[in-house]
Amino acid sequence: MGREFLEIFEEWADSYDDTVVGRDIEYKEVFSNYEQILTAVAQHSFGHVLEFGVGTGNLTNKLLEHNLKVTGIEPSPSMRRIAGEKLGNQLKLLDGDFLVFPVIDQVDTIVSTYAFHHLTDEEKAEAIGFYGKLLSVGGKIVFADTMFESEEDYKQQIVKAKKEGFLNLAQDLETEYYTTIPLLEDILKQNGFSFSFQKYNEFVWLMEGVKQ
Repeated sequence: MGREFLEIFEEWADSYDDTVVGRDIEYKEVFSNYEQILTAVAQHSFGHVLEFGVGTGNLTNKLLEHNLKVTGIEPSPSMRRIAGEKLGNQLKLLDGDFLVFPVIDQVDTIVSTYAFHHLTDEEKAEAIGFYGKLLSVGGKIVFADTMFESEEDYKQQIVKAKKEGFLNLAQDLETEYYTTIPLLEDILKQNGFSFSFQKYNEFVWLMEGVKQ
């Protein structure tokens, strides 16, 4: 359920915001167009928004700027602390993850950025199936994350990272559960969602699923 990566985020919490603005050269392309990506997720959202992987609260802040009601789910205590310091009492912030979280009433949009790859493909299918039951017709899943058009594309990015000397990036790509767009399309289709995908940089796509 992604909690096997919790220690990484506990250690990363204090420097996360420096990474997303491009100060870590290895991850500069991963976080290219970061503000645009967050804004796009917020613009595609409506109503009561359930956000998974709040992190330091950067997406949450965009959602609040769009006058949306937000309930945030974040498993890392350090990340919750930083998000709470940034946003105060503007949102309800709870401990949990993509699959295990407190009961939430009347959710219209489920969002996440840079986090869904912490689930295996089987867990991704389980999560989307769960969200399909949680959302009413017209409800949305809006996720921005690293994903690939094919397995070959995925493998090529690992080779490229190693050639560029980006060994931390290569290790992340090999260790975490990055997936392909065709697999996500199949999962969404099986659970009654129409869908679209839009590319924002060499790694990150925005996935929008609408419950039919």
